[in-house]
Amino acid sequence: MKTIGIITSGGDAPGMNAAIRSIVRTAIYNDLNVLGIKQGYNGLLNGEIEEMNLSSVADIIHRGGTMLRSARCDEFKTEEGLEKALNVIRVFGIDGLIVLGGDGTFRGAQKLFENGVPTICIPCTIDNDMGYTDYTIGFMTAVETVVDAIGKIRDTSTSHGRANIVEVMGRNCGDIALYSGLAGGAESIIVPEVDFNMDEVCKRVIQGKNRGKLHHIIALAEGVGNAYEVAEEIEKKTGTETRVTILGHIQRGGSPTAFDRIMASKMGHKALKLLLQGEAGKALGIKCNEIIHIDLEEALNTEKELDMGMYEMAKILSI
Repeated sequence: MKTIGIITSGGDAPGMNAAIRSIVRTAIYNDLNVLGIKQGYNGLLNGEIEEMNLSSVADIIHRGGTMLRSARCDEFKTEEGLEKALNVIRVFGIDGLIVLGGDGTFRGAQKLFENGVPTICIPCTIDNDMGYTDYTIGFMTAVETVVDAIGKIRDTSTSHGRANIVEVMGRNCGDIALYSGLAGGAESIIVPEVDFNMDEVCKRVIQGKNRGKLHHIIALAEGVGNAYEVAEEIEKKTGTETRVTILGHIQRGGSPTAFDRIMASKMGHKALKLLLQGEAGKALGIKCNEIIHIDLEEALNTEKELDMGMYEMAKILSI
C-alpha cells in the first residue's frame, strides 16, 4: 500500500478535522502518500483530489466542521456513478480509503469495498445513531452545545415564568435530547423511541409551578414531531406561557471537546494501521472506552437502542 485517500461525507461533525490530522500524520510517518478527496463522494466522482502533507493538517485539531468539506451526491448511488468513482480511484492510484461520516456514508463505503476497494470507516455524526458503537465523533460536542444553550434559556425562562421547549437534532435517535436533558437538568425529555404522555408532561409543569418553580425546560428530539404543536397543547392545558427554541445547525459547529479530539485521533491512527495490516471493510467504534473494529456490514445492521436505564433515571431526577 502506497497511497491512501480520505473522504468526509454526510453531515459534518466536530472532531472530523482531528481525525483527518491523525490519519495524515500517521500515514506520512509510515511513508505513505495521502490524498484528500474534497466534497465527499461528489468530489470523488469529479476528481476533486489533492495531495496532503504535514502542513495541510497544521492548526486544525481544534476546528469544527471538515477541512475537506462535504456534499450530497445522488449520482454516486447509481451504477454509473459507482463505476465512475471506481475509475477515479484507479486513475489516482488509491490503494485504500478511509471514510468519515454516518450511516449513509458507511453504505457508500460498503459499495466500494464490495467492488474491491479496501475501506475503513470512522463514525462521525452528532446524532450518535449508530448502534454498534457507544459514541460517534461529534456527539459529545453537540451535547455540550445544547447544555450551554439550556442554561441560557433557563435564565430567561425564569425571568418570565415560562416553559420552554428546546428542540434538538438527532433525526430518529433521541440521544442528544437524553444526554443534554439529563446534564442540563431538563424537567421533561421527549424522544422518538418512547411514547410520551402529554398529560404527564403537563402534570410536571403544574407541579413545578405549585412549588414555586419559575421555569420548565423540555428537551425534545426533532424526530418526535412538531415542537410548536406540543407547546400549544402545554400552554392550553397548563396556562403556562410556553416558548420554542429550535437550536438547529448550531449543534454541528464549534470547537470539538477534548473527548471528541482524543477519540478522533485514536480512531484516525487505528484506521491507518488497519489498512497497513491488510484489514478492510471495517468500521471503527468505541466500546467500554476501548477502540474496536467490526465488519462494516455488521456495523450497518446493528440496531441503535436508547439507554432506557438512563432515560428512567432522568425522569426520577427531574421530579
